[in-house]
Amino acid sequence: MNTVQYAEEIINELRRSVSLIPVQEAEELAERVLRAHRIFLAGAGRSGLMGRAFAMRLMHAGKDAYVVGETVTPGIAEGDLLILGSGSGETQSLIAMAQKAKALGAGVAALTINPESTLGRLADDTVKLPGAPKDQAAGSGSTIQPMASLFEQTLLLFYDAVILRLMDKTGQTTTQMFGKHANLE
Repeated sequence: MNTVQYAEEIINELRRSVSLIPVQEAEELAERVLRAHRIFLAGAGRSGLMGRAFAMRLMHAGKDAYVVGETVTPGIAEGDLLILGSGSGETQSLIAMAQKAKALGAGVAALTINPESTLGRLADDTVKLPGAPKDQAAGSGSTIQPMASLFEQTLLLFYDAVILRLMDKTGQTTTQMFGKHANLE
């Protein structure tokens, strides 16, 4: 395959992947985000980058959103929501965050390939996202992409879809959101 054909296959994989996201779980997360006092995002590696992108859009949508670990991130509390993206659901640092958030009375949502994982079992809300784990068996056939790329891409698309759902539920427009965009650049 050439580069463009690879891109087309990635799009085909994403189309299949998105079609497998449980609608009820997705809607419950959107409602939870809408009701949360503040939203905290975390993930390791590329999953964390997708969470950062979501935090930015949540801010554009008027939500108080923070990335865990940043110097300006306040402490989490009751009424807040911690959203964790983890393909395996076994990332130790994220498990520790979930445990601490729950101990402080915050809600926890996990977006993962494996809802039966430690993180999935700790979470109040879980959204099962299709994808292949980083350590996928050679020739498994579920994706042509390396490591957890399909999960990470699906995670970003899902986060963007949640933003569209929030816009729909709150009557916000792109123009209104643009008004909250950084203007010091």
